[in-house]
Amino acid sequence: MKKTFLFLVSCIYFQLVTSCGTYNSLHHIPQLTSYDNTIPIVKKHSNTLFTSGNNSLLKNKQNLWELYIEGDPLQRGLAFGSLSDSLLKKQETVFFSKINTIVPSKFKQRLLRNFLKWYNRKLYLNVTDEYKTEIYGVSRYSSPNFDNFAPPYLRCLYLHGAHDIGHALQDLALVGCSSFAAWGEKTEDGSLILGRNFDFYAGDDFAKDKIVAFVKPSQGYPFMMVTWAGMIGACSGMNNEGLTITLNAGKSVIPLIAKTPISILSREILQYAKNIDEAILIAKKRKVFVSESIMIGSANDNKAILIEVSPDSFGVYDVVNGNQLICSNHFQSENLKNNKRNKNQILNSHSKYRFDRMIELFDKNLKINPKTASEILRNKEGLNDLPLGYGNEKSLNQLLAHHGVIFKPAQKLVWISANPYQMGEFVCYDLNKIFNDRNPKEEVVSLQQENLNIPKDIFLESEAYKKYEKFRTEDRVLDDLLISNKDVSNDFIINYQSLNSNYWDVYYKVGLYYFHKKMYKSAKEQFEMALTKEITTLPKKTEIINYLKKIQRKL
Repeated sequence: MKKTFLFLVSCIYFQLVTSCGTYNSLHHIPQLTSYDNTIPIVKKHSNTLFTSGNNSLLKNKQNLWELYIEGDPLQRGLAFGSLSDSLLKKQETVFFSKINTIVPSKFKQRLLRNFLKWYNRKLYLNVTDEYKTEIYGVSRYSSPNFDNFAPPYLRCLYLHGAHDIGHALQDLALVGCSSFAAWGEKTEDGSLILGRNFDFYAGDDFAKDKIVAFVKPSQGYPFMMVTWAGMIGACSGMNNEGLTITLNAGKSVIPLIAKTPISILSREILQYAKNIDEAILIAKKRKVFVSESIMIGSANDNKAILIEVSPDSFGVYDVVNGNQLICSNHFQSENLKNNKRNKNQILNSHSKYRFDRMIELFDKNLKINPKTASEILRNKEGLNDLPLGYGNEKSLNQLLAHHGVIFKPAQKLVWISANPYQMGEFVCYDLNKIFNDRNPKEEVVSLQQENLNIPKDIFLESEAYKKYEKFRTEDRVLDDLLISNKDVSNDFIINYQSLNSNYWDVYYKVGLYYFHKKMYKSAKEQFEMALTKEITTLPKKTEIINYLKKIQRKL
């Protein structure tokens, strides 16, 4: 009764709160009058090629979508939306289906909608007019099936802050991203090279339609970024001046109000900065609502730095007189490294482990080139090459990445991984040729530099990979059985654990099953087995030890 009463009080509170202070945000319309609002006419050449004037969308043989758009903010938004119309509707369906799975109650969904209206009431004030207009253009092609959640423009705007909200709430968190940079004596030719894994996972369907976008704006520098339908923010990208940007989430408190989404800040840097100093100036102008490490690589400076931002602090980490930079998910600058939350992140998460593993691999590879960079991004083992089990978050390659990317800024070259994860072929693009040599009158073909591509990982042909994919299916089955408190056969358990025998989680989950079935001796064996493996985080290890203490008392 007490829980029910508290829930009802919370509902009434949110209904009252959400009725106040949201009118302006709900009725805001971005600047449109000074832009060309002509609706694009899209020509469908095939199921994999669409064009509209100089703009195009093509699916290459590696199943990456290559998008080229140009023009003012509204033109870009309309072109992006119209060309990727079916992809946009598909991505929205995937995303909102996930919300329906997490929050199946219609009543709670209504509360969630009201909460988001209130929470995002200042979002429109923290996104520049240019990007609001571009988002509006994209939103014209949103699916009407989700208008009950929010109108198309507001819904599209809200989704640009979903990463920030998600990683603060530890649900759709970007908690595992790893990135590195090398230059000078640490690379084969002395020029800067960067690599990163974007470990964002919102389901297999979400990652199927990656878009490599090439954008030639009416203002600012032409740039590329890896994105998905409807997303104009940048998570990984490089501009025509050879400035690169990647994001690594830091430890955040749950923010009280939405401000500038990190992906919108990084997009602004990508579009308007040509060197490190200009990137720092732009970052200082914006108020963010989560903590993030932003790795900036610069051909003009031939080095990389970290811009570290949080709602209440700002820092820059520069490796003075060095030739390499490593970044996982904790801060390194003087202003943020001693923050209590950051220290807890280092102690309790897998960030420091991955950081140390990158250092170890850098020490083994005296000279970094694109091929060695891809091998580091694909590495599945732990410190001292310890088998971690596949999917372990302590691994650089957690076998869930949305994409991997490698940059050579001075040469304007970028490699983007094809599916699955960062294991498929790394497809190479040359920004010089795409933005300087492109002839819009020529037939639209793939923009890749095929002779520079990096082959897919041979692991994909292995029996171990086949077993891992089976494991992922069986792991979801076991999760459902645990939730429903159904019986699990011994044969299922034996097969399940054999598919990923080095992974601590397969013993932990079976231990939970036995514990809740009051089969304490069997639970003890499983938990003790889990402790012999590399457990992802300190809290999880502590949890297992506490279960063993409970079992000891019961036995």
